[in-house]
Amino acid sequence: MLDELDRAIVSILQYDGRAPYTKIAEALGVTEGAVRRRVKNLLDKGVMQIVAVVEPHELGLYEAGMIGITVQANRIREVAEEIAQLPEVSYLFQAAGEFDLFAEVFCENREHFVSFLNERLQKIPGVERTQSFLILKMHKLSYRWGHADPLKTPE
Repeated sequence: MLDELDRAIVSILQYDGRAPYTKIAEALGVTEGAVRRRVKNLLDKGVMQIVAVVEPHELGLYEAGMIGITVQANRIREVAEEIAQLPEVSYLFQAAGEFDLFAEVFCENREHFVSFLNERLQKIPGVERTQSFLILKMHKLSYRWGHADPLKTPE
């Protein structure tokens, strides 16, 4: 479990993964060394990652979609492991409801999306059915949880 200080550090880093430890320490009223140790511990334990988030269009990925996937009984784990290896899949989760798995997919264009669907995903043993939901417009994309940027001062 994360304590309040860990949560505060994570909250700040969600908005700026390159925030200096000195600035974080000042904002939280602790030493820079305490922040450095906490961040190292969070990274070492796999609680958080600090990564670059890139706009897919800047990488030439213009076709995005969510795909609902129905899997043969007792094969979800092995199918999920295979789907997770596909480079077009950015997010994969198991769900309750009509579909067993959902995959977020980014492709270069519509032809690439169709090829991915027909030639790769649907040919994985254990995949029974898929239903595609093309993303027409993204209204919000965030990898942040919690409150507003804790280092931003109100205007």
